[in-house]
Formats: sequence, C-alpha cells, structure tokens
Amino acid sequence: MEDIIVIAEEFVKAELGKDSSGHDWHHIDRVRKNARLIWSKEKKGDWFIIEMAALLHDIPDDKLNESEEAGWAKLDSFLHSIQIENELVSKIKNCIETVSYKGGRVIELDSIEAEIVQDADRLDALGAIGIARTFAFGGKKGHPIYEPELNVRDQMTLEEYRQGDSSSVNHFYEKLLKLKDKMNTKHARQLAEERHRFMENFLDQFYSEWNGKA
Repeated sequence: MEDIIVIAEEFVKAELGKDSSGHDWHHIDRVRKNARLIWSKEKKGDWFIIEMAALLHDIPDDKLNESEEAGWAKLDSFLHSIQIENELVSKIKNCIETVSYKGGRVIELDSIEAEIVQDADRLDALGAIGIARTFAFGGKKGHPIYEPELNVRDQMTLEEYRQGDSSSVNHFYEKLLKLKDKMNTKHARQLAEERHRFMENFLDQFYSEWNGKA
C-alpha cells in the first residue's frame, strides 16, 4: 500500500501544489498529520482509508475545479488508475464526500474514518493556521479583510455561502467559530478548544486595533 500512498502524494502535489487559496499541498499534508494524531488517540479505523481520503479530499472540491462534476471525474479517474479494490474506493470516496463544510450542511457520517478525516480537515481551519488560510482565501476571492457594513450571514444556501458578499473577518462567524462544536472525536474536540480560543483572542486584538484602541 505504501507505493499507492506515494503515487497519491505525487498526484495531489501536481494538482494542488501551486494553489494560493489555502488548499495547497501543505494543507493536505497537515490534514494527514492531524488525522494521524486523532487516529493514534482514538485507536479505531483503517489507516489506509483515512490517509488516502486525507490526501485526496480536496481533489473534487468545487471551489478548486470548473465544477463539482469535473472534480469528481478527476478523482474517479485517479482512483481507477491505481487499481485498488472497489470496496476500498467506495470507502475512500465516502470519506471525501462528507468532509466539506459547504455552508454548514448537516450530513450523517457512517464511519470512524469519515469522522477522523472531517475532524482533521476542520482542525486546519482553526488556530493560527486557520487565520492565515482565511485571509489567503479571502484575498483570492477578492473579499475585503473587514467591512463593518457587511452583516454576518446566518442562514445561507450553498450558492450564497460560495458567492455572496462577505469579508474575511465575517468568515470567522459564518464558519470558523462554529467548528469547535462540530467535531466528531474526543481528541479533535480537545485540540479544537485551544485553537478556538486563539482565534477569539485574535479577533479581540483585531477589533482593538481597528478601532484605534491598541
């Protein structure tokens, strides 16, 4: 299986290596490291499925492709090329399908592997790394750092979440600060607590500087 992991790594590096929106190879590798850490504590799940899903989870992302259909076709083509068992392919794809936040959708996870990969990806949206990625993605999308006249959006369709007017600071309230309470595993919840507090402290300092008080 190690040969397949190496092939997957090279594929992802070729597809996402030059991304500047916070979804580059380093993000993928951090998600894998997060997943490994959670898996080592939970002591449940098939590591090969978790690792492959962590490596490939952004390949079909509609944000990074012409369409969601094109992204899934790309993933399917790769999985077909490495010739692994259909059961493994199905389990890897199931994990990937359930990773994305997509405006806060509620989706039932049916395996510990899916829970771990989703938690690992969400952890990379928190803390210092999460802050850096938020502003990288906002800049890529043409969003302002902060615009006080833009209200935080609560209920959104996926289209509104993807295309509506927002700011990088608003994104903390529309997604990031909600993630702590959406973790699936005990260890991810523990890691999320500290990273959540770090973001809250950052926002306190941000508003203080914005308003000329610091």
